[in-house]
Amino acid sequence: MNTKHKEKNEQVQYSALAGVSRREFLKTTMKAGVFIASSDYLLNSSENLVQLVAMKQGKEEFLFAYISDSHLLARGKEHRFARALIKAVEDVNAMEPQPDFVFYGGDLAQLGLREELLLGKDIIAPLKPKVYMMVGEHDWYYDMGEAWKEFFGKPTYSFDHKGVHFIVLNSVIVEDYWSETKMSPMERMLFMAQLDNPKGRPFTVGEEQRKWLKEDLSRVGKGTPIVVFSHSPLYKYYKPWNFWTDDAEEVQKLLAPFKSVTVIHGHTHQVLTNKIKNIVFHGILSTAWPWPYAPEGIPKLTIQMDRADPFNQFDGTGWGMAGITSRGKVNKTYNLWDRNPMVVSYEKLLSGKEHVAGHSY
Repeated sequence: MNTKHKEKNEQVQYSALAGVSRREFLKTTMKAGVFIASSDYLLNSSENLVQLVAMKQGKEEFLFAYISDSHLLARGKEHRFARALIKAVEDVNAMEPQPDFVFYGGDLAQLGLREELLLGKDIIAPLKPKVYMMVGEHDWYYDMGEAWKEFFGKPTYSFDHKGVHFIVLNSVIVEDYWSETKMSPMERMLFMAQLDNPKGRPFTVGEEQRKWLKEDLSRVGKGTPIVVFSHSPLYKYYKPWNFWTDDAEEVQKLLAPFKSVTVIHGHTHQVLTNKIKNIVFHGILSTAWPWPYAPEGIPKLTIQMDRADPFNQFDGTGWGMAGITSRGKVNKTYNLWDRNPMVVSYEKLLSGKEHVAGHSY
């Protein structure tokens, strides 16, 4: 990049931080060929497969990369899902400066087999930054998380980073419905892997984790920004597909006293935004494939994605950014591959106005 072009790029401000309109921001950044999470970070977005999140808390600014829902099969590194994850890792390692850490949002594997999880572990091993892992149902229900915990550790934990308190939950706990029918581990896994599982039970965080969450939050100041990572959305979206957490209200009640709470979830593979009282919820795109929207509709604050082209691997999938302001509020940008970016600003959420369905900004 020549000096003149670099100086032009550095003048472009991320709209969530600078207050310019979405259309002005996207027009400018598409001309410059970059998306900028803050004035200190430049990122070439043309082929990135990672979910980038820009964090700002007071004078502290940092980036972390987010990769999710790769659904690897035990078919080696030439399979298209594996190639997408490999590309995501390469993109993160090529970032300058490097993100503070990388977060993996669940469903690394498709059937929870050791071979799939080992393949995923091998692919993400070259990541330069520290990696935080979260489990998904596809990682868990073949052996009830035995291999996942062996490779990646505890599924529930928290950490603090530059004034933000991060919480990682296993939100895919399901009541045992397989023992009575004497399902084999693979039968159980195949039932859990269905989009529509009529014999299943809803996802929960569960009493044990809710107790842990209450104790963890008791040590955090009410003014501290909270970011919760869960695989399933921590609200009730669409039960037949298990886009749903059955004890969501109880979890939300524990988060209610805090001034700024954001939940970032995987699982739904789509652009998705909801707001319940003090909590804003954002879905994450998958590196593998997009799911359709639920037939009963979507939260009114969602900018609806157009229907994906089933013959294009990268349509309806991709990466995005979230800018967290000094007040701990999140402005979310979805940078879909092969589509125009879609922006969800916190100001728009505050207004309570519905986004125009089917419109890509």
